[in-house]
Amino acid sequence: MQHLSGQPNIVEFKGAYEDKDCVNIVMELCAGGELFDRIIAEGHYSERAAAAICRQVVNVVQNFHFMGVMHRDLKPENFLLSSKDEDAMLKATDFGLSVFIEQGKQYRDIVGSAYYIAPEVLRRSYGKEIDIWSAGVILYILLCGVPPFWAETEKGIFDAILEGELSFESDPWPSISESAKDLVRKMLTMDPNERLTAAQVLEHPWLREGGEASDKPIDSAVLSRLKQFRAMNQLKKLALKVIAENLSEEEIQGLKAMFKNIDTDESGSITYEELKEGLARLGSKLTEAEVKQLMEAADVDGNGTIDYIEFISATMHRYRLERDEDLYKAFQYFDKDNSGFITMDELEAAMKDYRMGDEASIKQIISEVDTDNVRRKDQLRRVLRYDERWSTTNRKAFLDAFCGSVPVAEG
Repeated sequence: MQHLSGQPNIVEFKGAYEDKDCVNIVMELCAGGELFDRIIAEGHYSERAAAAICRQVVNVVQNFHFMGVMHRDLKPENFLLSSKDEDAMLKATDFGLSVFIEQGKQYRDIVGSAYYIAPEVLRRSYGKEIDIWSAGVILYILLCGVPPFWAETEKGIFDAILEGELSFESDPWPSISESAKDLVRKMLTMDPNERLTAAQVLEHPWLREGGEASDKPIDSAVLSRLKQFRAMNQLKKLALKVIAENLSEEEIQGLKAMFKNIDTDESGSITYEELKEGLARLGSKLTEAEVKQLMEAADVDGNGTIDYIEFISATMHRYRLERDEDLYKAFQYFDKDNSGFITMDELEAAMKDYRMGDEASIKQIISEVDTDNVRRKDQLRRVLRYDERWSTTNRKAFLDAFCGSVPVAEG
């Protein structure tokens, strides 16, 4: 972070201060919130607006690469606005998976968030070109509201990425300009050697300031999709915590003992250092970047540590997401009046119980959840099958590391 300080589109590192318990990092305050929040709040949305955002994202990539850094986890959640002003600057944050680029080196760790991972990452041989791919995925989402490669499981997403078939047939693509589609194709080229560089992207006729991007409003359905894309991940996290909290002592006794062994300072939560040391004691060969990714994935409330319920959520066997008995418990928790349907009020009450944000942010998420897609138990099951942040790869790494020798009751 210190190496990148002073770059206009990168959150400023102010300093680091160590006390007897931890190192405190002071960062620039970005009071404007997340990128997608601003897009949704403004209402009017056009190709020109998407181009302006993409231009800032790619400027970040160009600065990273010029400074010899590969980000490796570019996604909309990692971009914040400097203020609430209309002309606020977009700032990149979260450098936990970033690495210095070594000339000629091919990187092999599988890191990043599933929707945004480049095909060469899945093949375990990649370089800085992966950041352009991720920026291309962001542009695709900005233009149509959904990711280019999607499936209900992580394996399905990865298969789609490796296949690399881009679709421009469904709405709103027929009304999107050919120039915009041309740039998307060139950023999402399968061969990294043929993919545009950051400098070439910035020179594209559609992306250039005052270029070909139209100010004609994009179909309003795109904004609705962006809302859904963001809100559903919050609901998945909540449902997983409910299932974890309702497991019996017998079912989790091995995991409970393991949590205590890793939580060496007995604080009731696991820090990054405790997680890293715990994995090392178990003989894990995970790289530091992979440990950081596990930490981020398991830390549902984003406070920098893994509490007991978050640990159980991360390590419980995946079959529980499919088992009727556990799914029924989660559904019952939401369905307070036993009507057989989950209402908006019931979702809001559950999110408050689990402190998933302040009242304003909870109401915002609730307003964006399509209850037609989660009202019944079978629909809740589909919601649980894939969580972009807490993916099968991360869950498998936790299970391999922590549960290989721990018997977990199957019910």
